[in-house]
Amino acid sequence: MSKQIHTTEVVLEKALFKFRPFWFVIFALLTAFLAWHASQVRPEASFTKMIPTNHPFIQNYFKHADDLSTLGNVVRIAVETTDGDIFTPEYQKLLQEVTDEVFFIPGVDRSGLKSIWTPNVRWSEVTEEGFVGGPVIPDTWDASAASLDQLRTNILRSGEVGNLVANNFRSALIYVPLNEVNPDTGEALDYQEFSENLENLIRDKYESDTIKIHITGFAKIIGDLIEGAEQVGLFFLLAIIITLLMLYIYSRCWRSALAVLSCSFIAVVWQLGIIKLIGSGINPYSMLVPFLVFAIGVSHGVQIINAIANNRVDGHDKFDSSKLAFRGLYIAGLTALVSDAIGFTTLMVIDIAVIQELAIAASIGVAVVVLTNLGLLPLIMSYIGVSPKGTEYTAKVRGERHPVLNFFTHFSRPKYAYTALVVALIGLGWGLYYGQQMKIGDLDAGAPELRPDSRYNLDNQFIVDNYSSSTDIFVVMAETEPSQCIAYDNLEVMDRFSWHMQNTPGVQDVKSVVYVAKMGGYGLNEGNLKWFSLNRNQYVLNANTSRTPPGLINPDCSMAPIIIYLNDHKAETLKTVVAAVDNFNQSYQQEGLELLMAAGNSGIEAATNSVIEDAQYEMLLWVYGVVIVLCLITFRSIRTVICIVLPLMLTTIMSQGLMAVLGIGVKVATLPVIALGVGIGVDYGIYIYTKIKEGLEQGMHLDDCYKYALDSTGKAVGFTGLTLAIGVATWIFSPIKFQADMGILLTFMFLWNMLGALILIPALARLFARFGKQIH
Repeated sequence: MSKQIHTTEVVLEKALFKFRPFWFVIFALLTAFLAWHASQVRPEASFTKMIPTNHPFIQNYFKHADDLSTLGNVVRIAVETTDGDIFTPEYQKLLQEVTDEVFFIPGVDRSGLKSIWTPNVRWSEVTEEGFVGGPVIPDTWDASAASLDQLRTNILRSGEVGNLVANNFRSALIYVPLNEVNPDTGEALDYQEFSENLENLIRDKYESDTIKIHITGFAKIIGDLIEGAEQVGLFFLLAIIITLLMLYIYSRCWRSALAVLSCSFIAVVWQLGIIKLIGSGINPYSMLVPFLVFAIGVSHGVQIINAIANNRVDGHDKFDSSKLAFRGLYIAGLTALVSDAIGFTTLMVIDIAVIQELAIAASIGVAVVVLTNLGLLPLIMSYIGVSPKGTEYTAKVRGERHPVLNFFTHFSRPKYAYTALVVALIGLGWGLYYGQQMKIGDLDAGAPELRPDSRYNLDNQFIVDNYSSSTDIFVVMAETEPSQCIAYDNLEVMDRFSWHMQNTPGVQDVKSVVYVAKMGGYGLNEGNLKWFSLNRNQYVLNANTSRTPPGLINPDCSMAPIIIYLNDHKAETLKTVVAAVDNFNQSYQQEGLELLMAAGNSGIEAATNSVIEDAQYEMLLWVYGVVIVLCLITFRSIRTVICIVLPLMLTTIMSQGLMAVLGIGVKVATLPVIALGVGIGVDYGIYIYTKIKEGLEQGMHLDDCYKYALDSTGKAVGFTGLTLAIGVATWIFSPIKFQADMGILLTFMFLWNMLGALILIPALARLFARFGKQIH
């Protein structure tokens, strides 16, 4: 195998360096071509891509999606007056204008749009003759005092207080269901454009000193995330500047620093261009991928220029220095990058499209780094070389023993090695203890992806405080044979189920056709409370439900949604609700009736949480399985694999403990971070161990091997970990909370992966008494 690897190295080395002009032309043409396509990449988002489409809950939802259009992707717009109440001509005129404006925004499901100014919002009351009713805004509306009095009466009779009208009568709400596909263009709804329309056509146009506009809903969250994600470009630019300065401080050579930075940036351009060519894109959750590709490129680039600078000090010219650097790092670099790429691909096991797209984007990016930083960078350096100043600096620091390097050399000695292992065990215990408290899903009210004081969360809090109907809706679909959804036996089970759910912790209220059937009996019998019940006579039931409003039964009466309003959408609340539905289904079975979960924003989130909970450990097993197999193939030593992988596992476990302590739940935004951290962290271990192995093969003592590894590659590992941690730490100030959370986690993982490689690899090597003999 060694001969085969050596032969491959020679062939690749000759092919690369013998035809340098040819490869420069190829790289230049590819960069120009992919840069053009990369320039066309735009942030995008899709409702269906962010949910687990193959989960039973989602399949049930898709089956009845047309009948649940008003309970799916919905935006709520509250129009608040700070001057009096809503019963003024000026306010009603403005509310009518806002309703009309929203009606014509592309993407709105106009048939389901509701406000007190739409004809589908009606009032009704019981009289001696039965029910009477009409639209809340009467045909005789003329904005007079009499009309306003009539409006107040109609609103009170409509049952919309707390729903479309605030409990304090100081605001009214417009309920806006959306089409996933724009009917005018046939294309998927552009959430960024839709959110901008809400801001420009509604908020900016109608908000004033006395009118406040509050907007909530999935589409607005995504719009705000995209808007905030664009600011991440500033953090990316800041990270590039920090990296450039750190590269210069490390090498004292602007040529080397700019070469590494350029190749890493070219890798990002190639990645974005390829993503565009394959029809994928960048969404708010994969905005970190270009930075990670840049980080991986810098990580490997530093190793290349470090090796070239050392070769120059040894007396080789710039061409031979580059060749020798390629030869010395080709196997380690390729192993690390292949581990990264395949490790990222394991995210595909998670059945959520945005995570799968992130996996594809990250894998493409790593594959590109193989070409740009293991191929292009040595070629560039073979022409420009390390500057004399950089060479002098490398010779100077190589001849000195830096205090930090002196500190790390101790960890190959028994006293320090065993102390480090004890501290690692303590860290392991801490991570395992707190990791058990790590939660799945959202842990905060509102939109936890955004800051608590963000405009969206303040708007959401306003609606929660002023309206009775919760914005967190869990829908159970009562499925029957056609025309049987209002059969007495079915309604009786649905009534029992409603009572069961109303007494479940976390549930505010339950609404279904059962309530309509009871109200029908109550209303048709002069409001006598004795008739507020389900009548066993089917003909009476038919009459009682004849005025069922749209959305509570489907056209052929084969499905009736049971709408459960929740206090919040926190993970524990959703688990409690799902368990309550399961318990009821196990206890009560009605032939011809199935209670299917789940729709509504909370139902979809419950499905997402379920998929993430099942996939998180499977994903980690795949990631570590790939790393272990590739390291085993490359180094052919189980002990070596243990030395490389155990520090990574410690970082992973401690990261889970950190998430629990900081109140960061495992969800779509955070789940990939741990896998990505493992992918980058393995690079450190492979580079460190490769140099230790070289020393052992030369007959060095372990202490000398580790000093050699630190001198040749350890400084680069430490520099890379510190630089990337500083760069990603800037994310902590992002306006998007989940990106700030990722910044914290990645900073932690970059630092601990680096420290694990520099401290635990030699400590574990010392633990294995026969470590050196095992290599030979």
